[in-house]
Amino acid sequence: MIPVKIPTVTIARPRLFAGSLLLALIMLLLDQASKQALLAYFPQDQHEIVLTPFFNLVKVWNYGVSFGMFADQRQPLILTMVSLVIIIALLVWLARSTDKVLGFGLGMVIGGAIGNIIDRIRFGAVADFLDFHVAGYHWPAFNIADSCIFIGVVLLCVHSMLAETKPLTKGPLE
Repeated sequence: MIPVKIPTVTIARPRLFAGSLLLALIMLLLDQASKQALLAYFPQDQHEIVLTPFFNLVKVWNYGVSFGMFADQRQPLILTMVSLVIIIALLVWLARSTDKVLGFGLGMVIGGAIGNIIDRIRFGAVADFLDFHVAGYHWPAFNIADSCIFIGVVLLCVHSMLAETKPLTKGPLE
């Protein structure tokens, strides 16, 4: 039998890692509580509550990914598995991180992604309910998990643009 070596990940800054995971948990709980409250509040036959001239609460099931892409595929298991692989990669990245902005962004993305995974496991789709619109044009409905993912990705992008890069001391193939 050939021995298999499992790679290990050392946590660079344990407090940053724990704080980012706590942020992910808080975002996950806010997402799930908001979805539970809205799903319980909406009558079975009602799918929209008009609150302002530019904002409604809606009950929409997203069977795809962002903006409903691939919704006609109805593959919650595949989407869930892909999401889990991405979360594992983000956790490894977080464990190696030493930057607070990076940790905050990763925590937001991880919490949001887990929130949407829970929906896919429970319902086979993601519950979306926030609907902003102007002059008859509606932004695709979204939820708190989607907002967390968006904010986290923006932070990761800003971090990558503003972070100081260290020159390589060796070539990438050396």
